[in-house]
Amino acid sequence: MRVWPMFATAAAMLAMPLSAQETRTAPADHTSPPATLEEMGWLVGQWRGEGIGGAPAYESWLPPSGNTMVGTFVQQADDTAIRFTEHMYLIEDDGTLVLRLKHFNADLTGWEEKDDMLAFHLIEVEDCAAYFRALTLRCDGENGLLAAVRMTREGEPAGELVFRFTRME
Repeated sequence: MRVWPMFATAAAMLAMPLSAQETRTAPADHTSPPATLEEMGWLVGQWRGEGIGGAPAYESWLPPSGNTMVGTFVQQADDTAIRFTEHMYLIEDDGTLVLRLKHFNADLTGWEEKDDMLAFHLIEVEDCAAYFRALTLRCDGENGLLAAVRMTREGEPAGELVFRFTRME
């Protein structure tokens, strides 16, 4: 996985607790298991929680459109300003799932190069959980969502960011 220099720096500056319990890795030759968007219906909706540095964070997922579910993530700097956002596609690709995302600053300038994006390949799907390489989405209690991402800095493991959300009514 490549380094997310701005995200890793933001995480370090804001001292969000890091752990290595939620995300998974797999060998480079791992073949992703069969999976469909139908198995991800539990993810559809709007979620709110505490993000980096305790600031508000939001995640939203739309129902599938064709072979794609579109999601967004908003990390606020405080109660009034956006720090950054993510635009996500959860895609059925070749009989399995891939999550692709791009980061944007508050002024909508991108973190990744114009045609680049991060891609997280599926390791395992369970009832109410999807484990991608270095990224986890799973149910967290009755109305909760846990999203975790394994961070790297200069190619080395730098811990894990864990976000806990509650479904918005």
